[in-house]
Amino acid sequence: MADILMPKATAVWLVDNTALSFDQIAEFCGLHPLEVKGIADGDVAGGVRGADPISNGQLSRDEIARAEASSTYRMKAVKPKYAELQETQKRKGPRYTPLSRRQNRPDAIAWLVRNHPELSEGQISKLIGTTKSTIEAVRDRTHWNSPNIKPTDPVSLGLCSQIELDEQVKKASARRAQMEKDGQVEKAEDMLKPVEETVVSSPTTLDELFGQPSGQKTAKPSYDDDDEDDRY
Repeated sequence: MADILMPKATAVWLVDNTALSFDQIAEFCGLHPLEVKGIADGDVAGGVRGADPISNGQLSRDEIARAEASSTYRMKAVKPKYAELQETQKRKGPRYTPLSRRQNRPDAIAWLVRNHPELSEGQISKLIGTTKSTIEAVRDRTHWNSPNIKPTDPVSLGLCSQIELDEQVKKASARRAQMEKDGQVEKAEDMLKPVEETVVSSPTTLDELFGQPSGQKTAKPSYDDDDEDDRY
């Protein structure tokens, strides 16, 4: 798999303009085959405009033709000229996020916290290039922009790839399973409560709804003569 620019938009173009299999497109774009099938069915990447990988220099027509002739063939991206001069050492620390996408990180954090609570703060930080303090602020709803945060898949925001997300989720699940095996945390099924402990009977009166015991009358407020004018 190559590092493809705009992988979903590229997949949309390949689905619409080639006879490639879902597996071939998924492998080239770094997506899951089910995502590519969802794109073909119109369930995924709705409204995303296809990006032609030929015109942007990521793929050749000959490479597409070879792949269309053999379903087992895996396409190779065109290596940019002077690519070896642009290669850098393996990144250490949080991922660098372009300025144009940094405003989307709180939305991605909220999505990860809600849908993948097994991920550690370190894993989230590595995935989308954020800080632990920002993760805590989003989780505790103390972030300055909390009212406007909308949980959004970081893959769709372009903050990480689906493969990177799946890899971190797999690691977190394995870690959780090992902790359960060692008795360090409770198993998920052991944490579930019986229905009778979680279902609360619906209040039948307004007094019960707002905490006033049934049958007990609410005392009417008394007013002094001096407060007569204050009531109006």
